[in-house]
Amino acid sequence: MIDHVSVPVRDLAAAAAFYEAVFSPLGLVKLVTRERTVWFGKRYPEFWLNLREDVQRTINPGGHICLRAPSEAAVRAFYAAALENGGLDEGPPGQRAAAMTTYFGAFILDLDGNKLEAVSFPRPDEG
Repeated sequence: MIDHVSVPVRDLAAAAAFYEAVFSPLGLVKLVTRERTVWFGKRYPEFWLNLREDVQRTINPGGHICLRAPSEAAVRAFYAAALENGGLDEGPPGQRAAAMTTYFGAFILDLDGNKLEAVSFPRPDEG
C-alpha cells in the first residue's frame, strides 16, 4: 500500500550517515544521493531524506515510522547504532504486546526528532 516515506532533515550529510548506520541491520542501503535528497531501500527507494534547513527538532512529534527487522538481533543492532550515532532512546529493545500479537521492538528518535521503530515478529519455529 505505501510506496515510500520521506522525512525532513536539517543536515543531509549527517542524516545520511546516521541512517546508513541505523538501516544496515535492517538490510536497507543508500540507493540514490542528490543535492537535496537521499533515498534508502532494499531494491528501490522506500525511505527518503529530504533537506529542509528550517526544520526544528521536536522531541516526540507524536507519529512514528515502523520498519520490519529480520530478527531480534537486528532490532538490537538498529537501536545500538542509533544511540552510537547521536539518536535518542524512545523505548529500548524488548517484547511488546500489540492488539493482535506480541513482537520485539525498539523506538528511537533520529537527529531531527523523527521517531522510528524497528520490529521483529516471532516465527513459528521460534516459539
